Amino acid sequence: MPDLQQLIANAREADGQPPFSDQALVDLRTGARSLIEIPGGAALVSHPPVGSAEAEFVVDPDARGRGIGTALLERIIADTLPRTRTGELLVWAHGDHPAARALAASHGLDAVRELLQLRMAVPAAPVVDAASMVEPASVVEPASVPEPVETRFAPFVVGTDEDAWVALNARVFAFHPEQGSVSRDDGVELESDPSFDADDFNVARDGDRMIGYCWLKVEHGIGEIYVLGVDESHRGEGLGRRLMTAGFARLAARGIHTVALYVESDNDPAVALYRSLGFGTHSVDIQYRLAR
Repeated sequence: MPDLQQLIANAREADGQPPFSDQALVDLRTGARSLIEIPGGAALVSHPPVGSAEAEFVVDPDARGRGIGTALLERIIADTLPRTRTGELLVWAHGDHPAARALAASHGLDAVRELLQLRMAVPAAPVVDAASMVEPASVVEPASVPEPVETRFAPFVVGTDEDAWVALNARVFAFHPEQGSVSRDDGVELESDPSFDADDFNVARDGDRMIGYCWLKVEHGIGEIYVLGVDESHRGEGLGRRLMTAGFARLAARGIHTVALYVESDNDPAVALYRSLGFGTHSVDIQYRLAR
């Protein structure tokens, strides 16, 4: 693992972003993914009993241009496709580098998803105008807007709130292949990460019931809105906007000057909201698919 951590650090410094998703690293620690290493590169690969195989891989910046990416991809294909029932492999390319596009094309992989990383300066004051913006898919307004209810915000309580959050998160992101499948074990594993701070995990409650949340993650001087969601029964009340504004205030109080988030490029309501707040595109991740 030390060599992998150094490889991750090298790639982050060169590329300006991590080479693996948080969930892929959680899966590695819990055994849901395996590590493939060759000199100059590494891959994290899932071998699910059903469904598609998934992989993410990285080449050390000092070893790029030597065919290591090709060797890794061919190793992944040879190791994973025979084990899948669907004959499908999904591979994320973080950063949408031209070399990754060329490698995907040379091996018959097609782009199927686009994930945007957006960034902006942390605002010094609330910027959300509830009358002029729509909310993202996880907090979108229904056709019939209910009257707002009184809610209270409080930090996430470790050891108490996990089950309620996992259940709410699964409902909010039922449409999302990764976020909607986060388990309690995944959540507990994420809590063990050095970046986790319960005071950065703001939870909204209606009485004793969790109805929304904004989970912040601060690493390398960047504050990420890691995940934001609102229960369907409380959408259209401006709760998602209030959670986001509270998140900005928390980051400002911590002295963080840049905020980031990830969003699917085809999630039009979410992209519209975030761009109206001032977010701009920082990088693009592409998921490629190979089927045989």
